[in-house]
Amino acid sequence: MANIPEQIVAIARTMFERRLTDMAGGNLSARDGETVYITPRFSGSKRHWQLNPEDILSGPLQGDELLNHPLFSREGKAHLAIYRNFPNCKAVIHAHAFHIQPFVVAEKPIPAVMEATEKFGTVNVVKYAPAHSADLAQYIVEGLRGQDERIQVQAAAVLMPRHGIMVAGKDLYAAVDALERIDTNCWCIMAQRLIGE
Repeated sequence: MANIPEQIVAIARTMFERRLTDMAGGNLSARDGETVYITPRFSGSKRHWQLNPEDILSGPLQGDELLNHPLFSREGKAHLAIYRNFPNCKAVIHAHAFHIQPFVVAEKPIPAVMEATEKFGTVNVVKYAPAHSADLAQYIVEGLRGQDERIQVQAAAVLMPRHGIMVAGKDLYAAVDALERIDTNCWCIMAQRLIGE
């Protein structure tokens, strides 16, 4: 099995190729014990998600070492907050997925319309706070409360108004699988309107 930085690099490239995130941003992280690994700032805008394992930042879960790194991804505050509040969470993905973004902009929850997404329930919208803020990290944690079992089994997700989706999973593979299922679920909801009754 690939090590964590290799996993992050491979999954980030796949996400970009499959329009599960974009150049505007997003970030991926994984936790191994008390160590967190996370994609660096500007991974989308300057690197187009063409990262190498040595680009991945790492640091202790507790303390401010990662927060003070000059390349620490700005939404990383939310990643750390999730790990500190949900011990079963071993991976976090923040993404701007193509079919999820209309729901993000409309600030509408995503109901599960596919068998493949029933396990995630309705993906709800958290309270608005500016991107990169401590308030947003807090609202994301609040939105994930009560979903510990989903995280332990596979993943749980919340929407950030006018921003993107945050997925907390039992590992990176489970989190990205959940992200794509939810994105496909969104496409099905919108396509139903085209198909009509």
